[in-house]
Amino acid sequence: MGILNVTPDSFSDGGQFAALDGAISHAERMIADGVDIIDIGGESTRPGAPPVSVEQELSRVMPVVYALRDCGKPLSVDTRRPLVMREVLMAGADMINDIEGFRHPDSLAAVRDSDCALCIMHMQGEPQSMQQAPHYDDVVAEVGAFLRERVAAAERAGIARQRICIDPGYGFGKTFDHNLKLLAWQSELQQAVGLPVLAGLSRKSTIGHLTGKPVEQRLAGSLGAALFAAMNGARIIRVHDVAETVDALKVWEAARRAR
Repeated sequence: MGILNVTPDSFSDGGQFAALDGAISHAERMIADGVDIIDIGGESTRPGAPPVSVEQELSRVMPVVYALRDCGKPLSVDTRRPLVMREVLMAGADMINDIEGFRHPDSLAAVRDSDCALCIMHMQGEPQSMQQAPHYDDVVAEVGAFLRERVAAAERAGIARQRICIDPGYGFGKTFDHNLKLLAWQSELQQAVGLPVLAGLSRKSTIGHLTGKPVEQRLAGSLGAALFAAMNGARIIRVHDVAETVDALKVWEAARRAR
């Protein structure tokens, strides 16, 4: 899954692809590099980021969805707003990636009658404050319990289980130690919930903490995280650096199959 942020303030690539021409060019580059899914985001959810209005988010993502809906790759939209979900699905989006785990009272209804895929993510708190003092007694158990509850809620709303994947929410209301423990136990988390995992670790602060590198120098660390995540249950790897991640996964997968 290649990241296409059409925002001015995302933590890694804010402002780079906010203009429509730049967003389309970046999507075309990711397609050439071997991307499988394009994830479009119109609201930065980095720690401390202020919320945007529904109108702002729609003005950012709708032109991109319209421009790319015939590109030959599934389009995911990273949003937590039911109105945005409805609008992008009508415009041709294939997946909704919700950092709030479809907790808004209207979110499940917004996606129920389409055939779109859903990514249910765990987040403790809100983007503006989630990193101030995150606390868990047992992060793996608590994240797993949340994801199971939200999957059950989706099924009760009439959404087929086959449409759903889960995301532990690396970096969303978690300390470095929480993130590392979730990554170490990701396979067990996947087995406990029984659904495919989407892992999004690309360039995040956990990588910076381990390597001591700034955002723009975290490629090698991100590749290490992507490979470990893939080895431990992840079926979708959400990344900024598509070409390099595709190559790394090709080598790993070839060796795995040969064995």
